[in-house]
Amino acid sequence: MATHELTATPETVQWGYYDPAGEPVMTIASGDTLIVHTESGRADLLDELGDRASKAVRDIFSTVKKGEGAHIMTGPVAIEGARPGDVLEVRIKDIQPRYDWGYNGFRPLAGGLPEDFPYLRVVVVNVDAKAGTGDWGAGVKVPLAPFFGNFGVAPPPAMGRVSSAPPGEWGGNFDNKEFTAGATVYIPIFNEGALFSVGDGHGCQGDGEANINGIEMGLHGTFELIVRKDMSLKVPRAETPTHYILGGFDPILDNSAKMALRETIDFLGELRGMSRDDAYSLCSLAVDLHVTQIVNGYKGVHAMVPKSLFE
Repeated sequence: MATHELTATPETVQWGYYDPAGEPVMTIASGDTLIVHTESGRADLLDELGDRASKAVRDIFSTVKKGEGAHIMTGPVAIEGARPGDVLEVRIKDIQPRYDWGYNGFRPLAGGLPEDFPYLRVVVVNVDAKAGTGDWGAGVKVPLAPFFGNFGVAPPPAMGRVSSAPPGEWGGNFDNKEFTAGATVYIPIFNEGALFSVGDGHGCQGDGEANINGIEMGLHGTFELIVRKDMSLKVPRAETPTHYILGGFDPILDNSAKMALRETIDFLGELRGMSRDDAYSLCSLAVDLHVTQIVNGYKGVHAMVPKSLFE
């Protein structure tokens, strides 16, 4: 299988959206490896960053028309043979910091506590990849655990172009910190070629993403993209070496939890032939519900099912 490399430039990004009518910037075969170099940042930080900010991100801010969301998405990439009704298996092979900086911030009318923090604050986070830490001068260094908060395929054609801000059936703004190197995410396909995009690199993030940001930063990512014609999904699922992950998303957090539980019950029926009653009991006894994020309009909850239960 071939290896392809894609770098974020004004010609290879969609800023703030997924689009079923988008023209692919690259076409690869199922099973190929895709190495992506993404960008992140804010225009109001460029002066402070100076030479630390790349020419590419400066060019993106000055020449690319921003869409509905904030995320600089690299792509879309078409995968040969992908058809509506198939599933895209996204194997996350490696993720590394691209730069020695990121940022964290909050703004009015956003985040988990907008009534307590009704103003803009943005800080540059100094990233030490060798030490594996991020430091913004608050007297504490946080450990890096890089992942892409936002990736997926183009949404159903009837939806048209959608913002990169929420998660959805097409993937989108998962902001799931479990999607580090070694994880595999399965996403239903709605368009010819799937049209895969990725961005919103995070150096780290806590469950919930309380103030609306992790360490927002450019990352290097290595993916293996496989078209699965033997699977059928309505919404994404995932797995790590230790857990199966089933997610829910809704504007109301309780409904997100219910969706995650229903997805888990269905999954356990498929995986183990369990009755719905037994699967519901297992959810209560051994499955952990995590709050993925509370800040993306559609809030997220994901269920963590230990693989050790079935060994």
